[in-house]
Formats: sequence, structure tokens, C-alpha cells
Amino acid sequence: MIAVVGHPDLTAPTLQMVEEELRRRLAEFARAGKAGLVRAGQGLPVAFGRAARAAGLALVTVLPTRNGVPDVLESSDRRAAGELLLLSEQVRLMEYDPADRGACVGADENLMRSCARVLAVWDGSPSDGRDATAHLVAFARSSGVEVEVLWPDGASRRG
Repeated sequence: MIAVVGHPDLTAPTLQMVEEELRRRLAEFARAGKAGLVRAGQGLPVAFGRAARAAGLALVTVLPTRNGVPDVLESSDRRAAGELLLLSEQVRLMEYDPADRGACVGADENLMRSCARVLAVWDGSPSDGRDATAHLVAFARSSGVEVEVLWPDGASRRG
């Protein structure tokens, strides 16, 4: 499995660049029979899902549950989750609260434990109260998961 993590505030042009780069990189994983794993949400997860589909990589999307029942995502993530479900070959349910940042970080950590590689769309900045990308990169590396950092020339984040 290959997972993706990254900044939640990538600009639209950056998401386009990242999607193109992911498509190129995921093609080799598709040929090797691997699968991509993503937690449902807007922005980078959708770019990863589109790139996986275009590259022929099987996609697994993770949705939140509470007490075994699918939970409602924030309104900004619902449309993205719907697109990811259409792109996915498999859906996994995971117990976490999508409105709780700590629970989302914990869900990402759990996902990375089942992966051989993590693609990190990361500019190298430290984690803060909104963005846990640096933490997730460090967690994956300390867990023995191979991390590949993607930050295309000209990439930027919303101010």
C-alpha cells in the first residue's frame, strides 16, 4: 500500500501540479500491483485519488465511523468523499471523529502502519495547530515506512 499525506492548504495550481506528478509516480506502483490508500477529504486526497485512477492504481478510501456506523464528514469534505468513493475499488471504515484534529492525525498514523511507502506533499515546514504534515512524515520514518517527499517547483500554499 502507498498512502499520501500533505498540507491541507495547497493552492489550486499546486494541486494540479501535484496530481500530474502523482500520476507519473503511481504508474510504477500500479504495474507492480500495489494499491493506494487515502483518508477521505478535500484537496490532496482527491488529487491522489484522481492520479491513482489515471495511473491504473487500485484505490482504497477510508471513511470515519462512530460505533460502527459511518460518520458525517464536514460539509467541505462531503463532495470530495463522494468523488473518492466513485474512484475507489475498496472502502474501509475506521473509528475516528472527523471533526477532531487529533483523531484525524491518529487515523493517519494508523493508515501509515499498513503502508510500505508514504508520499508526502510537504514544503519542509514544521507542524502547527492546523497542519500535521511534518509530524506525519516523522511518524512514518520512525515507523520504518519509506517516505518520498514531493514539492514541485512553483508549489505554494494558501496564505
